[in-house]
Amino acid sequence: MSFFSKLKKRLTRSSEKIDDGVNALLAAETPAKAPKPGLIARALGGDGPKRVLDDAMLESLEELLISADMGVETALKVSANMAEGRFGKKLGAAEIKRLLAAECAAILEPVARPMPIYDKRPQVVLVVGVNGSGKTTTIGKLASQLKGAGKSVVIAAGDTFRAAAVEQLQVWGERAGVPVLTAPEGSDPASLAFEAMGKAEESGADILLIDTAGRLQNRADLMEELAKIVRVIRKKDPEAPHNTLLVLDATTGQNALNQVEIFTKIADVSGLVMTKLDGTAKGGVLVALADRFGIPIHAIGVGEAIDDLAPFDPQEFANALAGVE
Repeated sequence: MSFFSKLKKRLTRSSEKIDDGVNALLAAETPAKAPKPGLIARALGGDGPKRVLDDAMLESLEELLISADMGVETALKVSANMAEGRFGKKLGAAEIKRLLAAECAAILEPVARPMPIYDKRPQVVLVVGVNGSGKTTTIGKLASQLKGAGKSVVIAAGDTFRAAAVEQLQVWGERAGVPVLTAPEGSDPASLAFEAMGKAEESGADILLIDTAGRLQNRADLMEELAKIVRVIRKKDPEAPHNTLLVLDATTGQNALNQVEIFTKIADVSGLVMTKLDGTAKGGVLVALADRFGIPIHAIGVGEAIDDLAPFDPQEFANALAGVE
């Protein structure tokens, strides 16, 4: 199964929710004797009803996009762009979904960029996020891909407070064939990061991936701990971390916006990775993130396999979200 097929499968609930919503909009002007609109396939085939794009339909479209977790501001922007030059015209389901996909892709395209690789050795990549966001699995997948690209990679298990987290990272390190540096449970994670930079430099590693403990963005003490890690890293290399990746759980919906805002203030986030696109109708939050922050989205994950992390393709994602084949 291709990655795009997996993405479409994972976003099925999101696209079906949009599909049902679009069909409901069109049904509002469908004569009583007209056949009931079909699902995605029928809509894309152009057999469904059409409805005039008026104020009422536009408002319903906005509500539909908000329910898909696109957020109020972005939903208004997308629906307004869809209506431009088409107000007062009749639109069918297939056309609405194509327009939606096009507008989402236009917002996403400027931020769809791979994680930059620099000549600096070691290139320090700090990975941050809240509890359960998928940081550990993302690091394992990323390490595997970087090694496959010919890079020498080292992982530092910076979640020193949970033995299970270290063990999980070691498992992923073995899968990826990458060494994992650890410290005794309860050790200072900032010290581990500092020492890992030295060891990575001594071994000639190209890239050092530093895991961090999951932390709630509203816990000042935990965020200060993260700030300390950044300060200590910069004592070793003023330009480090060269990348700070924020791993986001798609199921958190609009809370992801708050996470990006807080983590960026503390750790200067340079790129995003979105995980757990499991069809909970939350995929629209990526559009909101791109619209509000403009931070690069490097990759998305849709599974637990080591190869279930792919570069973010804005058009494929927008098509999957809108239910366009």
